[in-house]
Amino acid sequence: MTLEEVASYLKLKPQTIYTWAQEKRIPAAKLGKEWRFRKSIIDEWILHHIDERFDEIIKKWKKKQKEV
Repeated sequence: MTLEEVASYLKLKPQTIYTWAQEKRIPAAKLGKEWRFRKSIIDEWILHHIDERFDEIIKKWKKKQKEV
């Protein structure tokens, strides 16, 4: 996938994806001057980040439940 395709897929601005790729915050490969992304890897990356976010929420919820 191209940078623009990933931005559209994730409903983000291309500049955000570009910055994340440069900072190695999103899995990408630079071929010449172009960034390329594999959809299957982007899907795994999304799931990982969603799972992380839910883990944090669940831990906070469980902690509050113990306090009650």
